[in-house]
Amino acid sequence: TVPCVRLLNATHQIGCQSSISGDTGVIHVLESEADLEWPLSKGPNPPYMVLLESSLFTKSIMMKMKNASSRVAGVVVVQKTSPPEFSPHTTCPNENTGVYTETYDHNLAHCNTTVWNPRGNGLSYEEFDSPVFSLKEDNETEVIKQCYFDHNRVVNGSGLQYPLCAMQLFSHMHAVTDTATCMRRSSMDFSTSPVMVCDPLGGYNVCAFIRPYNSTAFGHKENESVVIAAARLDSRAFFLEDSTGAEGSVSGFVTLLAAAQALREATQEAPPTRNILFAFFHGEVFDYIGSSRMVYDMKNNMFVIDLDNVHSILEIGQVKTLRSGTNLFLHSDPVSRRNNTVTNLVKNLQSSTAGLNFSLVETDFSQPLPPSSFQRLLRARAIPGIVLADHQTDINNRYYESFYDNAAHLNLTYPSNLSPEEQLEFVTDTAKSLTEVATAVARALFKQAGGNNSQVNKINADPKTVTQMLYGFLVRSNNSWFQAVMAPELKDILHTLTSIKKVLGSSLRCVFCLSEPNPPQYYVGVAKSSHQANALTYLVQYLLANLTGTATNLTQSQCKKPDELPNESTYLYSYLWVQGVVPPNSTQRESFCVRTAVRLVKAVSPAFDLGDYISKEYSTWTKSQWKFIKARIFLVASRDLEMLTLGVGVAVLFTSLLVTYFVRTKADVLFSSVREPNNAAY
Repeated sequence: TVPCVRLLNATHQIGCQSSISGDTGVIHVLESEADLEWPLSKGPNPPYMVLLESSLFTKSIMMKMKNASSRVAGVVVVQKTSPPEFSPHTTCPNENTGVYTETYDHNLAHCNTTVWNPRGNGLSYEEFDSPVFSLKEDNETEVIKQCYFDHNRVVNGSGLQYPLCAMQLFSHMHAVTDTATCMRRSSMDFSTSPVMVCDPLGGYNVCAFIRPYNSTAFGHKENESVVIAAARLDSRAFFLEDSTGAEGSVSGFVTLLAAAQALREATQEAPPTRNILFAFFHGEVFDYIGSSRMVYDMKNNMFVIDLDNVHSILEIGQVKTLRSGTNLFLHSDPVSRRNNTVTNLVKNLQSSTAGLNFSLVETDFSQPLPPSSFQRLLRARAIPGIVLADHQTDINNRYYESFYDNAAHLNLTYPSNLSPEEQLEFVTDTAKSLTEVATAVARALFKQAGGNNSQVNKINADPKTVTQMLYGFLVRSNNSWFQAVMAPELKDILHTLTSIKKVLGSSLRCVFCLSEPNPPQYYVGVAKSSHQANALTYLVQYLLANLTGTATNLTQSQCKKPDELPNESTYLYSYLWVQGVVPPNSTQRESFCVRTAVRLVKAVSPAFDLGDYISKEYSTWTKSQWKFIKARIFLVASRDLEMLTLGVGVAVLFTSLLVTYFVRTKADVLFSSVREPNNAAY
């Protein structure tokens, strides 16, 4: 069960919440849009709790129910079949925090020339004053439907007799109005245990240089030039915890991970003249949290390089499965592309596809950049760069930022007779396609960094690694390969236990309790004070470390304190103890220590460090806190029976009061004792 929750920014609030005591309604299963008339007007037993399948989860239906809030207590969405298209995001993603503003180029601002997400209906940015929950099509959904069919099914235009099946949803949010209000209330300390009303969205970026710098020496590096290869990690959906982002984000960062692995050997044998920074940004969906933080740190000498060290940028956007002979597109900024470096980057990219089954084509020079992290760097400085994507103009992802952008949408399918371990090793067509893209990206980066051309054709991405990553990120994160590359203390993040309890009648029973294979959560989450990253960040960190780092002979204790050893330095490297594989005919893992240049870097909007909660420069998104989230179903009696019960109860109360009064006034008679004679003998 996944609820829609409340988010806030500098100006308003979005999302959903219940009343403080939860919202209750008689269950009505919506079978078609025409059936909506029953809960909105005809039904005699309002308010209703509407259960609908995902094909009916449209903005028009949701807005009709929002406008009839007195008759609709809440909505439950059952995820089933995918519609032809659905994008609850806006038509112009991140339009106020990118580079295209009135001061940069007013003709390109607010998607004036290109509407990037024409399918966007903005549903994710609406506010609902009633709870909206998401359920998967499984046993718990069948229990709810069966309760409806047994008690509430409409027959010949009239409902069945009482009792009726009802549902109560609890999702009351603490925060209201906007981020400034909720942060102010969170800072008020009137007790020894202050209650946080909301938390800033954020997490950690994952960064790695092919030649590491001293992690404590911030600021400009003399005679150093760096090519940045970037991709975003996060995505979102109407129900935040259902975010998958298969095409929107996973295709891009898996391609970049594979490219980083492909470059490992070539950059060690023949190091290029320029350094390469692999940057995986988190929180980009919410006004570029991760990239804006890195730019802020660079400008304020809180990062290991500054903006003057940046030579150029190559960002990998969404790159879904390619068919033979198809194209990917190179997007550049009309203003910054006047630099010849952009032309050289385009040439390096186009020449890197030699022998591959696709081509790279430049878009129209007058067209602005699509939504991308690169825009935040351009906002600070006219840095040359390219965004690689599978769309020439508007985004062709039919499920942009929705829970339908999943493994099935990316055509990630497996033969039905394969076991989970065999599926992990099965090289899909999607994996083959992204492997070719990763090969082209790796070769182009090597050329852009000044690498020796004789090494270029030796650079090839590994399809097995790509297929394993796709399986782990989109199908089952708890697999043998992900287990092998993770630290022992982080193995629990690969396990997902779903336990949902329902109240049916007067009995509490577990309707759906099982462990199921799930991909990680792609919603960025909140910035934690405990300095812990979320599961997705740790997975990318450890994968990048294993794909680009070096396995050492250090023991576990040495791996935790490498500075005590000669030729080891925590200033240059991170040291990660990983579980390793289980050899055949053995039960013990072969654990080892990885020396890597991978670092986690804070990805929280600078607005919260500056205390500027109404900032127009940086993201101000926060997430409301709540006490608990739960749902229950039960049977309700008719209003007449309830009034009769109330009347009988009141009568019994007054009768008991009269009896008590009578007994009290006559207590000396009713409870008097006869005095025994003084000469009583014992």
